[in-house]
Amino acid sequence: MLARLEQNAGLLSEADLKRASHALLILPKSENLEVLPRAPFLGTLGAALKRRGKKAVDLAKTPLGVDLSGGALAVWLMLDTAQSAFEQQTVLRKGLQLLLAEKPAELVIGVFGNAEQRRRAAELAAYAAWVNGVQLPQRKKKQEDKPLRRIKLHGHRAADGFAPLRAQAGGNTLCRELTVLPPNELTPGAYRERLRKLAREHGWERDEYDLGKLRKMGAGAFVAVAQGSAEDDAAIVRLRYRGKKAKKNIALVGKGICFDTGGHNLKTARHMHGMHEDMNGSAVALGILLAATAARLPVTIDCWMAIAQNHLSPRAYKQNDVVTALNGTTIEVVHTDAEGRMVLADTLTLAARAKPDLIVDFATLTGSMHVALGDRYSGIFATSDELAHKAVAAGVASGERVCVFPMDEDYDAALDSAIADVKQCTLEGEADHILAARFLKRFTDDRPWIHMDLSGSSCKGGLGAVASDVTGFGVGWGIELLRTVLGQAH
Repeated sequence: MLARLEQNAGLLSEADLKRASHALLILPKSENLEVLPRAPFLGTLGAALKRRGKKAVDLAKTPLGVDLSGGALAVWLMLDTAQSAFEQQTVLRKGLQLLLAEKPAELVIGVFGNAEQRRRAAELAAYAAWVNGVQLPQRKKKQEDKPLRRIKLHGHRAADGFAPLRAQAGGNTLCRELTVLPPNELTPGAYRERLRKLAREHGWERDEYDLGKLRKMGAGAFVAVAQGSAEDDAAIVRLRYRGKKAKKNIALVGKGICFDTGGHNLKTARHMHGMHEDMNGSAVALGILLAATAARLPVTIDCWMAIAQNHLSPRAYKQNDVVTALNGTTIEVVHTDAEGRMVLADTLTLAARAKPDLIVDFATLTGSMHVALGDRYSGIFATSDELAHKAVAAGVASGERVCVFPMDEDYDAALDSAIADVKQCTLEGEADHILAARFLKRFTDDRPWIHMDLSGSSCKGGLGAVASDVTGFGVGWGIELLRTVLGQAH
């Protein structure tokens, strides 16, 4: 549950601060406190900066917390509108972390400057407070159930109560909540039941392609991975949102491997730890669907989730198997830990059959993308320069940064097979993120397509606006991309 927001167009006063326990004060960037607009306790701030040997402008990078005489913890920061959205989000996140570490039930936020500066600061602060004020699932004996319940914003009033940002925060939160769940709780069966409840709650249409149906359809790539599990609870699930006066039909596709052992090519303990998060791509797609629904975007979205596990068993698929995918492509299995591209192959085929205007897939797919980018960006591939430009622009605007990688046809030579239409991957692993994209493209029916390899799905200490290690990266980017496609970009 996101915190309730109360808005007051008037500026935050010293009297307001004396009634508060935790307050965030956001000032416009300035070299000198004396030229700043009227704000409470500037003298206290000046003294605190002097004692620490800091300048006012340092607040644009490092927020400063001070205990006020009345007992409140006040945190000051400066917002530099010349900085990127990511940089502005980062300083907001740092400021909020100082306050939210004490688990307050209520947070007071004051924004200062001219009208445009206050509007921008209010938007960033409301979103960051919403996404960081929630309590993600935990299973400790002593529960710390102390979410932020109320936000009091002074200095700007939005007529819609920042509804689009609240919708986005809800989508990001759902994504992170699902991603952190332990794998014995979020099994494919439990995941599907959660999706049924969400579909009823939000009025989404729902289709489930269980293993029995997928076997009859000939979805051999998906079935090859899922058959290693003791329970036949894997499925491809489609949820549909139909916006009023929909202008476009968008397919979102997500990898939903609830746990990845690596199969016969078993991961080491170090690399298997955390593999319950391998379903993050499906959670990103679902989070975008939820946010678009709450924001009532004029678009039709088909959200396709490939939900399974990659287990080791006598029935599990193995190296040198040849399987036939749903679109008739024969695949030579080279490495069983490249299961993500297998389940996505048949899921992309189903998505493409509806002939959407655009397909966007999300997956924690390759280690080579982590090697290329680390965990602060995610990599994308696109079928046109125009789509790549829109993807990068959405990253800049949302603060969820992406880097475009090449996907030229001559990379296909590495995937040539002597016995099948294509190899699943190579054993060398060179440029595996690019080879994975070339492999997946075979199943898109040449539709306009963007593939996101989610190297930014988890970042220790948080990323951008989000303070938790699991970031929900892709939800904000996806909403911004949808708005771009619909001609509503900021």
